[in-house]
Amino acid sequence: MVKDGKYYAELVEKYCAPNYEPIPVVLSRAEGIYAYDIDGKKYMDMLSAYSALSHGHRHPEIIRALIEQCEKLTLTSRAFHNDKLGEFLKKMCELTGFERALPMNTGAEAVETALKAMRKWAYEVKGVRRESARIIAASNNFHGRTIGVISMSTKGPSRENFGPLLPCVDIVPFNDAAALEAAITEDTACFIVEPIQGEGGVIVPDDDYLPKVREICDKCNILLCIDEIQTGLGRTGKMFCFEHYGVRPDVLTIGKALGGGVYPVSLVCAGAEILSLMKPGTHGSTFGGNPVAAAVGMASIDILIKEKLVERCADSGAYLMKKLAEMKLKNVTEIRGKGLLIGVEFAKPVAHEAAISLMEAGILAKDARPTTIRFAPPLIITREQIDEALVIIEKVFSSLPD
Repeated sequence: MVKDGKYYAELVEKYCAPNYEPIPVVLSRAEGIYAYDIDGKKYMDMLSAYSALSHGHRHPEIIRALIEQCEKLTLTSRAFHNDKLGEFLKKMCELTGFERALPMNTGAEAVETALKAMRKWAYEVKGVRRESARIIAASNNFHGRTIGVISMSTKGPSRENFGPLLPCVDIVPFNDAAALEAAITEDTACFIVEPIQGEGGVIVPDDDYLPKVREICDKCNILLCIDEIQTGLGRTGKMFCFEHYGVRPDVLTIGKALGGGVYPVSLVCAGAEILSLMKPGTHGSTFGGNPVAAAVGMASIDILIKEKLVERCADSGAYLMKKLAEMKLKNVTEIRGKGLLIGVEFAKPVAHEAAISLMEAGILAKDARPTTIRFAPPLIITREQIDEALVIIEKVFSSLPD
């Protein structure tokens, strides 16, 4: 039997729950910004595993940190201390400016952890009535797909036939501070929001939105949780996207790029008055804070700083957005984003077709919604590589149907 791309794709289709509809390419190796399929065809990765590959594929220093730690100690559980977790958490608290951090594995776990911590704060600090703490979220959000998280979602497939969902959740329009203020009651614990909605179509709020939100949360004594799992760690040209708006959250969730594209690592960061409430027995994770995750996380942060990837992203993103706008691409009505998180809006629902055509031409990208395709290449991309991609993008878009 010939084990070609079709063979491997059909194995997944046969044995895996059909919960994804991947672009029809089977990748077998990758390095830097490039990936190669089973037949050796080369692709420029402009999705970066939804920002998890910000350092590029298999960054040698991250791989080295992973291997070196695997040769020493891989897992202790939190039943015992290890010699990596403390150093990792110290580094992350210094980076974020928060007093405490709680380590988890995936982004969805971080969000669930944040929700638990904020509800606990509501009961034990704010004094909300027992079993009454309410969570406010923004419409069109994406915070993950666990039961608790989809309870805050407004997208159909992730919610349909998974109920009953989490009670005491209120949804307000994104980019509407007045609606947030109107929704707050004495039982409200928190507002959770993405600074830019990535999966929702790279939706960028007004410049005054988050400052108004911060003011409202302070006035009404509720916690502001900013989900930076996709936007954080340099993706938008700042270490954290909230820095663009001159605000700070009470609770911050981080993931994806923190694992350097090789290992799932996530964190909830907050002040001691919030995370000190998470006493023994209240929350945990067997793999959360394991020494491999800590070693990889430290390496990923060191590389961001040493290679000036945040600054490079700001420069590369501005260049890419400027060039995309100057090309006056066919059927494109808007180009929006910050840094290297860029959404291209079509006049018609052709984004999936565009993603397939780009794949065939050598670029990996993905539609965020029917009319929006997202470009989010690794932060290590060079101007020469951007120019290479632009030639392909212009050719592919010009061939899309009118």
